[in-house]
Order: sequence, then C-alpha cells, then structure tokens
Amino acid sequence: MSSLAPDIAARLKRTADGLVPAVVQQHDTREVLMLGWMDDEALHRTLTTGRATYWSRSRQEYWVKGETSGNVQWVKEVRLDCDGDTLLVAVDQEGAACHTGDRTCFDAVELPTCG
Repeated sequence: MSSLAPDIAARLKRTADGLVPAVVQQHDTREVLMLGWMDDEALHRTLTTGRATYWSRSRQEYWVKGETSGNVQWVKEVRLDCDGDTLLVAVDQEGAACHTGDRTCFDAVELPTCG
C-alpha cells in the first residue's frame, strides 16, 4: 500500500520497477542539477521531510541527498508533469549536487549536434 496521498499515487505512471524519474533543479536559478529516481516511499519522504530522498537503483536502498556528503538538497517544490511520468524537484542545493564533486551532473562534455 502506498504511503502517498491517493490522488498523487493515482496520477503517477511508474516504470516496471515502480520508479519515477525526478529531474532536480536549483529553485531560484532553474539550473538542472541531477536526475534521481523515486518510488512512492521516496516521494512520500521527500514531501514530508523537506529533504530530497531517492531510490538507489545500484544499491537498492533509499538515500537522502547530503546524508553522507553534507551536500544537502532542501526541497522547495515538487511538481508532476502533465503525463504523470516525471517529477520536477526544485531544491536549494548546498554544495555539489554530483557525486563527482561538480555543482551539477551535467557539467560533462557537451555532445555534438547538427545545429
């Protein structure tokens, strides 16, 4: 049974693993910081604690952003997209968002485009 409010749980479209991608951005600048994964419990924890909580697909466990690194994400707003299959999490990021120590996970090499 989901710990989410029934109206929210009913709108979510999850992967076969029960997950929803969560695009995370800095609340004031809208800079895209990272992509995480949430199941119902991770989303519930995020909404009720104000701390971004994700499901680690590699470790198969919940993790609260910043719990070990100190790079906390304070949740300001969570939105569900029009299809119900992606979350947008606006946070106040303290320190680096990426596990590499970079501000954002999207600081890597830009891919070539035809434009």
